[in-house]
Amino acid sequence: MAAAALAKLLGKNLDIRLVESETIGTVGVGEATIPTLHLFHQLLGIDEREMMAATNATFKLGIAFENWKETGQDYIHSFGAAGKDCWACNFSHFWVRGRELGIAHDIGDYTREHLAARMGRYAVSPRSERTHAYHFDASLYAKYLRTLAEKYGAVRIEGKIDQVQLDHHSGYIQSLRLENGETLEGDLFIDCTGFRGLLIDQALHTGFDDWGHWLPCDRAVAVQTGKSENPVPYTRSIARESGWQWRIPLQSRTGNGLVYCSHYMDEEQATKLLLKNVEGEPLNAPRVIPFRTGTRRLHWNKNCIAIGLSSGFIEPLESTSIHLIQRSIVRLLTLFPSDGIVQTDVDEYNQLIREETENVRDFVILHYKLTDRIDSEFWRHCRGMAIPESLTRRMEVFAQSGRVYQNGTELFGESSWLQVMLGQGLMPKRYHPIVDMMSEHELTNFLAGIRHQVRDTVESWPNHMEFIEHYCRSKTALV
Repeated sequence: MAAAALAKLLGKNLDIRLVESETIGTVGVGEATIPTLHLFHQLLGIDEREMMAATNATFKLGIAFENWKETGQDYIHSFGAAGKDCWACNFSHFWVRGRELGIAHDIGDYTREHLAARMGRYAVSPRSERTHAYHFDASLYAKYLRTLAEKYGAVRIEGKIDQVQLDHHSGYIQSLRLENGETLEGDLFIDCTGFRGLLIDQALHTGFDDWGHWLPCDRAVAVQTGKSENPVPYTRSIARESGWQWRIPLQSRTGNGLVYCSHYMDEEQATKLLLKNVEGEPLNAPRVIPFRTGTRRLHWNKNCIAIGLSSGFIEPLESTSIHLIQRSIVRLLTLFPSDGIVQTDVDEYNQLIREETENVRDFVILHYKLTDRIDSEFWRHCRGMAIPESLTRRMEVFAQSGRVYQNGTELFGESSWLQVMLGQGLMPKRYHPIVDMMSEHELTNFLAGIRHQVRDTVESWPNHMEFIEHYCRSKTALV
């Protein structure tokens, strides 16, 4: 992603070398994304149909959370906005009063993407709002972007890094020595070496803030299975005894995994639990991936910028990994050191990325903290754990007033916070007084009008997979 973006947007003025090795595997086994990826694709001029066909992709309209509040209770966090807001408050305040009066339906009935996810429908056109995301094969996506990067002038070098050589005076990275003896000098180095952090950590010793006390899961076991009979247009997140299971439907197969806490479950137990709860025959042996949640203390240190897993990791519950990569790249492009590295730019980059990462962290913690489950030691721990003050404030503001506290640079908007807090059982005690300007009859008509409009729109859309058949059918899906 970094090489493709830099080559396409700044490549005429840069000499870009991409060092990677075919012998080093990738973590990606099938990825779920969020709609912000459209910005990155627009910058690169990526054609949606071409990309989806090349990466075995399906559409994603949200995430279904099963058993998170209590066993047997489910909800969907969908993309798109619910209902119609007014100048003083968002739609949820009208919905809260309607719920008290017994005239409001499920909150998802007022959002097109939510209803479409449940009905298995979707379609896009050149005039469509880009409120969808994708499920795709991350390895195929990397190959697709590699082709773009090379097309725009990035030079790929096959090889492994043997040594990172520093300048003794400045402490900056001076060059990389490869295993074959070749030396590559550079002015700016982007560390995409995954959890190892070969440059940012092993060479520059940047330091790491561990968030395991808030996000206790530290392992994942992943396996691919055959194609689902009728792939749904959403990711499934199914809470288990000591973690949660993902199910990501692609055109020709399904990605499955179990994220769990090794303190409460061992590798053998996790693997058995996952294989017991997949659909279809496994296509590969289950693979265990250890991880640590947290962030580098600096994402830009000296002349090195860590992007992706090398910069830190927040578990994939809300599909934010690729988004954080994209945001890091866009921030770098806007603050690019065209005439040498300026510390004020470095500081601004680190501050912005840190704030965005912490906001995502809080949103993910919310799912664990706000639960009624007490059926296992893991869930009792999550329910009772201390949480960041920033998250406590959000929850209290919503519980007391129905308002969603948010600043303008955050990833997750009011609709996202609303759906998860309601889905996890947090209902506001009050609504905005402007809602009472409507009589009960007017409110009934207002809510019904939105619900009927949403249903009419969604019922005009085709079946999700039938649309994919003629829109972006993957060649691999035909095998």
